[in-house]
Amino acid sequence: MGKGILFIGLFLCTVAAGIAATSIAGPQKPGLIRVYSVEKKGYVMTERVIKSDVEWRKQLTPEQFRVTRKKGTEKPFANEYWNNHEKGIYRCVCCGLDLYRSDAKFESGTGWPSFTAPVATENIRTVKDRSFFQVRTEVLCPRCDAHLGHVFDDGPKPAGLRYCMNSASLRLGTEC
Repeated sequence: MGKGILFIGLFLCTVAAGIAATSIAGPQKPGLIRVYSVEKKGYVMTERVIKSDVEWRKQLTPEQFRVTRKKGTEKPFANEYWNNHEKGIYRCVCCGLDLYRSDAKFESGTGWPSFTAPVATENIRTVKDRSFFQVRTEVLCPRCDAHLGHVFDDGPKPAGLRYCMNSASLRLGTEC
């Protein structure tokens, strides 16, 4: 009887943890969010962008849709920005939110564009990613919930972070 109760307790804890993880990582609700605007050189309030898969498919290439809307990953060393050295602002390909400055980009040797920090902490959202039998930290766009990539703690000092992004989730634009 004790083993049965223990099993039921473990099962209920597992279910509760799964529900909590799903609710934390779930899509954002409509409304305003506070983000940093490079153009305005300060914080602004902006509406979240919520679209159906049909609408996103009309706007994005098949690869952009697979990566940003279905949490895909592009091939290393075979993507647009991994070896790019142009100056500018990397923005979300889905909604145009400012994400990373080119001066925060560094050579990580991974084959994906990597950055030391976002333009502001409010301009990204992170959630636990438990896919592929590992625990990572997924990076999302807080405005439209696009999957951008992952952040790891093996980056250069002082912060020691490596924001490893998918080129398909980014669009490089000029800094205003």
